[in-house]
Amino acid sequence: PQAALAARQMALPGGMVSFLPAARDGRSAEERARRFCEATRIFTLAESLGGVESLCEVPAAMTHGSVAGSALEVPASLVRLSVGIEHAADLVADVAQALDRA
Repeated sequence: PQAALAARQMALPGGMVSFLPAARDGRSAEERARRFCEATRIFTLAESLGGVESLCEVPAAMTHGSVAGSALEVPASLVRLSVGIEHAADLVADVAQALDRA
């Protein structure tokens, strides 16, 4: 019901993206998730995903540590990105270079 209002207020909607990196080059998926977040230049490593800037996190090691071993547990290699207001091409380039370095 609020789609028309959102369309008037926002040129582009925000977004949350999650992915599981594959193990590669002798690195586990979990290690690559951590290295990805460390390698980003635009995305900032942060637990709070509610700002206008682009943020990334590894929930299993950050926000979801308290649910490890339960039905709410998330994969240790899960990476969550909160896409902010930066230029899309810059964000895509940042993700690509961070994946290469991970």
